[in-house]
Parts: sequence; structure tokens; C-alpha cells
Amino acid sequence: MKNQILQIIKHTIVSRAHLTPEMALRLLTPQCALWSAPVEDNPFKDPYWAFYWPGGQATARYILDNKHLVKERVVIDVGCGCGAGAIAAAMGNARRAVANDIDPVAIIASQLNAQLNGVAIATSSEDLVDTVCSCDVVLVGDMLYDEEFADRLFSWLTRSAREGKLVLIGDPGRHGLTGERRSQLSLLGTYPLPKDTCQENYGYTDANVWRLKAN
Repeated sequence: MKNQILQIIKHTIVSRAHLTPEMALRLLTPQCALWSAPVEDNPFKDPYWAFYWPGGQATARYILDNKHLVKERVVIDVGCGCGAGAIAAAMGNARRAVANDIDPVAIIASQLNAQLNGVAIATSSEDLVDTVCSCDVVLVGDMLYDEEFADRLFSWLTRSAREGKLVLIGDPGRHGLTGERRSQLSLLGTYPLPKDTCQENYGYTDANVWRLKAN
């Protein structure tokens, strides 16, 4: 773990250039040497945790603007990546904020980012999809990128909503968020993305936050 921590610190920078500038995050940006390095020089396999994806930014921004939704509640940030959703929940005085990701490096990155922001989060590397998790709020930021996984994820989120959980989904318009799925959602907010985020994410200009209906 110590080596992974050192590698994360070496290859990322602390950034506030995103929708949640009150939150410092270690990210891989164009200012980092690794951004343009050959694949064989990358010490990480699929470092999705090193990017603050548009849907994740929107979800965290919404939580920070609506802290009452998480106050004294148990919140799980599924597919947490850099951990921003869980950190936002902790900043909102959640009773327990859990950063969940099946990538163990994402868990380490989330812990580092939580420390940067002076908050405590719990972590889990369990694949929670298709399980019954004990929580009040489920956060999903930018996870509908693949149709096969989106089908599995959305089915689980639907069951979670029917169990009484508040399910919030952040998404910039990924193809996994089909019209049929959108019909089961209520739009809560739309956030214009910072210029750098647009350039780093193939032209997405904004991201939405949705609530999954229970019916």
C-alpha cells in the first residue's frame, strides 16, 4: 500500500479546478507528466480513480448544495473513483460516508483525498451491485458508460429505490442512460462543466443529477 500511495502522490496533482472547488482532490490532469506518457510507463491499470468524471462532479456539487439530504444518514458512493461523492457526504455531516469501488487503488486514492479535506470516510472494495446494502442514500456518478453494466446497475438501483433509499445519479449524457431509463428519473439539477473538464471529456458541456423514482 505504501508504494501505491507514493505512486499516486508522484503522478497526480492537487486540483480544485472542477465543480467543487471547496474540495481538494489528487487528480491526473494535462499538467501531469503521466497524462501524455506511453501506456507502458503507466504504473496503474485503468486509473479511472485519477479523473473527476463529469457525472461525479455534478453529484458531489449537488450534495454540497443540499447537505440536508445526507445529514445524519448513511451514504454509499458506488464506483467512487476519487471518492468525491463520499467526501461531499462527509462534508454534509453524513452519519457515515462510504467510498465503494472494486479497484483497490481507488480506495487508497479516496482515503488520501478524504485526508486532504480533513474528513473521515469509510471504504469498501466489495461489489455491492446486486446486494442488499444497509444505507439511506446511494450516489452514482458517471457509471452508465457501458450498456451491459448499465443494465445490471440500473436494475439494482431500481430495487434500492423501492426499498426506500434515496438514489442520486450524476450523468453527462452517457449512452447507457437510455430514454427508457430516463423515464424513471426526476431531474434535480443541471451543471455547466468547467472548460478544462469539457476538453478532457470529449466535448460534454454539462452534467445532470437525477433522482430515481421509487415506483
